Amino acid sequence: MKVFRGLPNAQARAPCALTIGNFDGVHIGHQALLARVREAATELGIEAAVMTFEPHPREFFAQRAGDLSKAPQRIANLRDKLQSLDDAGIDRVVVEHFSAQFAALTPQEFTEKVLVDGLHVKWLMVGDDFCYGARRAGDVAMLQEAGRQYGFHVETLATVMNGSTRISSSAVRLALAAGDFPLAQQLLGHPYAISGHVIHGQKLGRTLGFPTLNLRVAHRPALSGVFIVQVHGLGPLPLPAVASLGVRPTVDDSGRVLLEVHLFDFAQSCYGKLVRVEFLQKLRDEEKYDDLPTLTAAIERDSNQARAWFEQRSGAITATDRI
Repeated sequence: MKVFRGLPNAQARAPCALTIGNFDGVHIGHQALLARVREAATELGIEAAVMTFEPHPREFFAQRAGDLSKAPQRIANLRDKLQSLDDAGIDRVVVEHFSAQFAALTPQEFTEKVLVDGLHVKWLMVGDDFCYGARRAGDVAMLQEAGRQYGFHVETLATVMNGSTRISSSAVRLALAAGDFPLAQQLLGHPYAISGHVIHGQKLGRTLGFPTLNLRVAHRPALSGVFIVQVHGLGPLPLPAVASLGVRPTVDDSGRVLLEVHLFDFAQSCYGKLVRVEFLQKLRDEEKYDDLPTLTAAIERDSNQARAWFEQRSGAITATDRI
C-alpha cells in the first residue's frame, strides 16, 4: 500500500476508486464501505484509494477554539489505522493535513483541486450523510451533480447496523470508555489493541519492582485506566501483562499520555521493538496517590488480579480440553 502525505505528485496520480473519511478505528461499518471500494476498483481496473485527515477535523477546530475537550478521543493511532486500511485491500492512502487553508475550500474547489486534478477520481463512495467543503456546505446531491459534470460516479452506503444500534466510531468510543471490550470487538470485528515502539521511560517502575514497557500515545485515547492485557510481538505467543493507560497523576504533572505495560516473568530488553497491546479487561480507573508506597501497593494489587485472571482462564481452557 502506498501512503502519501498530502496529494500525490503528478507522476503518482493514477485514476482511482476513492472513499473519504476519518476512519477512526476502521470498524465493521468502515470495512463494508472499503470492501465496496475494493470491488469497484477491481471491476474498473484502477486503484482503490482512501483520503483521510490528520489531525481529525474536529480536533483542528477544537484547537482553534482553544477547547480541546471538544476534540474526539482517538480509537486508533495513525499506524494502526493505516494497517487496517492495508488489511482491507486499499492500494493508496492520502493522509491530508487538515489546515485552515484546506478547511476553507468551497465544495467546487474541493471537487476540482482535490478530487479531479489531485486524485483523478473515477468512482467515489461516501456515507449517506457525507458533507464536504467550507462550513460543510456540500452534500451528496451536490457531489453527484459534480460527478456528472466531471465524469466520476458517486455511490453512497447506507448506515451499517449492529442490531438496532448504528455502528460508528462514537459507539466504539463509548464501548471502550466503559471497558466493554466484547462490544468493542463486535463493532470493530477484531479485539481492541494499540501498537507502538517501546521507548525509554523514567525507569520508575523498575525502581518500584514492576518494570514496564512504555509506549507513547500521541493523542487522547478513547479509554484510560488499568487493564489486563496481552502483548504481541515479543515471541511466538502473546504474553500476559497488566497495563496502565493515562497521564500518571501520582508521578507526572505534564499531562502526557503514556501506555505502561508490566509483563509477568519477563526480563528481556525490548527498547525500539514494535509491539501490539491487546486489551482484555478493565480493572479500575486511573487514580492519584499520596505517595510512592501507596502507588506500589496499588500496582501489586493490580498485578495479582491480572495474574489470577490469566490463571483462571488457563484453568478453564485446560478443563475444556479434558472434556
